[in-house]
Amino acid sequence: MGRANAAYYARLDPFADFVTAPEISQIFGEVLGAWCVVVLRSLPIPPGSPVRLVEAGPGRGTLMADMLRVFARLAPECLSGLSVHLIETSPRLREAQKVALAKCAVTVCWHDALSDVPSGPTILVANEFLDALPIRQFVRTGAGWQERFVQAGQWSLRECSDVPPEVTTRGAGIGDVVEISPVSAGFVRDVADRLCKTSGVALFIDYGTAASCVGESLQALRQGRPVSALVEAGTADVTAHVDFAAMARAAEAAGAVCCGPVGQGELLRALGAVQRAEALCRSAPEQAGMIRSGLDRLIGPDRMGRLFKALTVASPDVTVVPGFSEKIAGEQQ
Repeated sequence: MGRANAAYYARLDPFADFVTAPEISQIFGEVLGAWCVVVLRSLPIPPGSPVRLVEAGPGRGTLMADMLRVFARLAPECLSGLSVHLIETSPRLREAQKVALAKCAVTVCWHDALSDVPSGPTILVANEFLDALPIRQFVRTGAGWQERFVQAGQWSLRECSDVPPEVTTRGAGIGDVVEISPVSAGFVRDVADRLCKTSGVALFIDYGTAASCVGESLQALRQGRPVSALVEAGTADVTAHVDFAAMARAAEAAGAVCCGPVGQGELLRALGAVQRAEALCRSAPEQAGMIRSGLDRLIGPDRMGRLFKALTVASPDVTVVPGFSEKIAGEQQ
């Protein structure tokens, strides 16, 4: 899955196959931009300290452009100490991001990995990033656990001697599949470790489950339509649901504090998405239908509002995380 998606993003335009929240409505990026402003102002650091605004998997750059526009409007004084860091390996997408951010008033740097981002207080946003990272699948058989691979375009089971404990403790029955993503958990753990060494907050938004469970979710899209996950590598976008409980455990193991997960709809409502939509409708009444339709796609319980979830990871010294309850993720299970 990892190599297939690397080839896919390098060769093709992924937005021909799916549309992410920032492309649906500017409201998404605007309310997250306001969220970043509040978080930045509440960080326990001296005023004017350098802050890294990081995005993992920034797509076309739409989300970051929308967030920076809000910074310029609401907190221009914060821009002097702000630098933008985009974690992106696709040359094709980097070019699109450069166009989208050409007029922004801050320094923008591109990196292949989180480890390349300079240390310092950090606000990180990752929207639909974790779902594209590699997974492992295990099948419980009558003879024990076996790992599932793709070989010559077909599923193949192999004996496995390193079955992680989190696989065996989920109560799977014979024939059940258990899916894990060590790469996703590793990325979240690295983010948490980074935040705990300085100060900061990370916000992860993706589609997935609030609790670790049994079952497979691997899927592929090509030209906007579902196709077999066994398609030729690099010709489709292959994703899997994010296990937010596992992500929270990884972050907490590194010493961070987690809030959530909450539904995307719940978060956006709490951050004022509905009010922002109405303000846009008043200023552009001829576009009111399109604005409300876009908002419904983002927050509707039968659309993205419930399936997509949000989790924050914060250093222990952070006290303000807008849009989330006081309980950390582990307390909500």
